Amino acid sequence: MQRLPCRRIQCDEIWSFCYAKRKNTPARFQGQFGVGDVWTWVAFDPDTKLVPCWYLGNRSLQTAKLFMRDLAGRLLHRIQLTTDGYEPYIEAVYDAFGENVDFAMVVKDFVEGTAARAEVVSGDPDPMHMSTSLIERQNLTMRMGMRRYARKTNAFSKKIENHAFHLGLFYMNYNYARPHQSLHGVSPAQAAGIADHMWDVAEIVELLERKERRYGT
Repeated sequence: MQRLPCRRIQCDEIWSFCYAKRKNTPARFQGQFGVGDVWTWVAFDPDTKLVPCWYLGNRSLQTAKLFMRDLAGRLLHRIQLTTDGYEPYIEAVYDAFGENVDFAMVVKDFVEGTAARAEVVSGDPDPMHMSTSLIERQNLTMRMGMRRYARKTNAFSKKIENHAFHLGLFYMNYNYARPHQSLHGVSPAQAAGIADHMWDVAEIVELLERKERRYGT
């Protein structure tokens, strides 16, 4: 997905695990990505409900930068961007967008138990849209739609490759083949103008078969 007409984006990162939870990770796998904690960084357009990109990695600054660079490279216009208060976002957003973004963060003080507050980081974001509520709802959609994202599950991925493939299939279906009630029954891809019809499963399978034919696998 390139040259997307999105005007507002909310971002968040969601935890899952692969092979084993961190506390149960064998010593020989300690520090190896794909064993233990895995974070999925997700971008969400609250207007079209499109998920323009996602990124599997750890919760480091480097992963935040890779995620934000991916997002920035897909957009056609300057956007208003809202994230949670995770500090690496500040440097990652500047690295990817420079000054060409209206950026705000929603900061939650879990120690004091106070309500979340929105803070302007750069540009001139609209206070009415400084929110991460819809991306957090999208996180719930992930947890309900993929058992491997449940916090307590026996359906977790055993290999990071399977985790990534399942995530890609989930979002391919979500963006292109799943009608969204708030969009009056069209898909997010249709609402964003990058699809002219609702895809079906056969079309998604055809993408895989076309790739297999191309590479002879």
